[in-house]
Amino acid sequence: MGDKKSAPVSRSIKAGLQFPVGRIHRHLKQRAHSNTRVGATASVYVAAILEYLCAEILELAGNASKDLKVKRITPRHLLLAIRGDEELDRLIKGTIAGGGVVPHIHKTLVNKK
Repeated sequence: MGDKKSAPVSRSIKAGLQFPVGRIHRHLKQRAHSNTRVGATASVYVAAILEYLCAEILELAGNASKDLKVKRITPRHLLLAIRGDEELDRLIKGTIAGGGVVPHIHKTLVNKK
């Protein structure tokens, strides 16, 4: 009669995300303290935040690579994108391997003519 089972739908598809909600939920449970429960919506929320941050950084890095007239995003472009955005610069404090430094010449060193 009605014994047909529908195909399983992942939580990422249900939430409309690209990032793996199930995997993030598993990692949250592993990192939680003993006998601490992790809600089902917590992993969806974390996955959405991570996906948004990655999309934002990749968009800015893509713009940086376009400005330099290359088609491939390198660590240098990621560094320029992160350091160029005030909010991302505050969020991501660490160094990026192979990124170099942000170009800056102090105003007192510039020749005055």
